[in-house]
Amino acid sequence: MRRTIPAIFTALSLLAAVPSFATGEIEGLITQADRERLASFEKVRTAALREARAAGAPEDVSVLDGIVNAQALPMRDFDATGAWQCRTIKLGGPAELVIYGWFKCRITDDGSGWMLEKLTGSQRTKGRFFTESDTRSTYLGSFYVADEKPAPYGSGPDSDQVGYMTRSGADAFRIEFPSPAYESRFDILEFRR
Repeated sequence: MRRTIPAIFTALSLLAAVPSFATGEIEGLITQADRERLASFEKVRTAALREARAAGAPEDVSVLDGIVNAQALPMRDFDATGAWQCRTIKLGGPAELVIYGWFKCRITDDGSGWMLEKLTGSQRTKGRFFTESDTRSTYLGSFYVADEKPAPYGSGPDSDQVGYMTRSGADAFRIEFPSPAYESRFDILEFRR
């Protein structure tokens, strides 16, 4: 009995030392399909980047490389709330490499975390961020077109979106979406103030 008590205390002290992130809520929300998309994130990203670099115009490839090669910065002390410019980059598949113009996005904080809404452009998203680590958050959102009302996340594969948010500057970040439902193999939504 004496040997098990120290082992229990050691295990409890190790658990207390593990950083705690706001991941509990996401576990009850994320769909199995989106878990699978995130599980294949690196594989899909690598293939889409290869396709985009092979088929894209040199100036577009240069823009893409600048985005994806930016170092991931810590999220602490980063306030994403407010107005943003955002643009979509589509990679791989039929799109090969398409860089759209800048549109308007807004991030608010409802007290339980950041909420994103793309306000202009024909293709939009609305969703929420969940902390994964000090340098990455997970985005669960809903794709919709400008004249529609967004469906709640979990409504199905045609509207559900999942991606990783990475901060890349004082006023810059991106969300990377593996295996989007439409037009490409991989999407990036880039943000700047």
